[in-house]
Amino acid sequence: MAGTVLLTGVSGFIAKHVALKLLNAGYNVRGTVRRLDRAAEVHAALQPYLTENAGQLGLVQADLESDAGWAEAMGGVTAVVHTASPFPIAQPKDPAAVIRPAVEGTERVLKAAAAAGVTRVVLTSSTVAILNEAKPDALQDEADWCDVHLPTTTPYARSKTLAERAAWEIAKARGLKLTTINPGLVLGPPLDEHYGSSLGLVERFLKGKDPMLPPIGLPIVDVRDVAEMHLRALQRPETEGRRYIAASGSMAFVDMGRTLKAAYPTRRIPTREAPKAIVRFLSLFDAQIRAILPKLGHLERVSNARAVSEMGMEFIAPKAALLASADWLVKHGKIWA
Repeated sequence: MAGTVLLTGVSGFIAKHVALKLLNAGYNVRGTVRRLDRAAEVHAALQPYLTENAGQLGLVQADLESDAGWAEAMGGVTAVVHTASPFPIAQPKDPAAVIRPAVEGTERVLKAAAAAGVTRVVLTSSTVAILNEAKPDALQDEADWCDVHLPTTTPYARSKTLAERAAWEIAKARGLKLTTINPGLVLGPPLDEHYGSSLGLVERFLKGKDPMLPPIGLPIVDVRDVAEMHLRALQRPETEGRRYIAASGSMAFVDMGRTLKAAYPTRRIPTREAPKAIVRFLSLFDAQIRAILPKLGHLERVSNARAVSEMGMEFIAPKAALLASADWLVKHGKIWA
């Protein structure tokens, strides 16, 4: 066996895929959940995909907002993969509601690891911690950081940026061997029906909620590639002390809409791009639209060159990830005609 890995927030969309990769690679996984009544859900999601030589999965209770349980959770583990973090569809009225648990939770997990003598940590961050809105149309990479002081920076972007910066500070002070994985918009097929808000954008497209699409675009990555990068980070000591962007390319919303419309021609999927003035007007009534106002007119782009050259990643194309999400949602009855 390759040892035992503590995986935080194991019931999450990304974390379940990470757990599957780790287990099938021979690691034992100890997953944390806020409530143990979700244990059966996690086991049921993973069981159909486990290989014959998979490691063992166990679950323990630990909450990012409480010290209880973390010292015990760290006992006997060889590495920590910290994926748990709040992810809102719309930005909260109180920024602290998303920033505080993300930052304090990361600090709590890393300090507990250091106290237990666990030095290897892989952290799930985000491209929002990389993208600097002061240069929105530039190709950005791991040397870039989100500017949390810009008025257009969202609470979610601040939460991921401040949490990652805190992780690097703790790693330096406590001698932790830290790697961060920074995914773009994570699409792809869930392992079960408990996938939170991760596929909310695809659901919105398929439901035809909007007559037109805002003029923006985002980096995209398939969840299966994100999970593979977490595994490779653990397996490769040379990734220690490094950030890695997880993205296969960027897509404008209008191209996403047209891709889905071509696959589902009978659905009322928007394929036209809305003028900025209309988007600003609609944002007065829709918090999800209001959250994207700073991105209007921009196609955010990031480089995956480091993941390709140092991890050997071959990414699933953005369109394939998008269609895999949509196909799963339709197949499982999440989107009605």
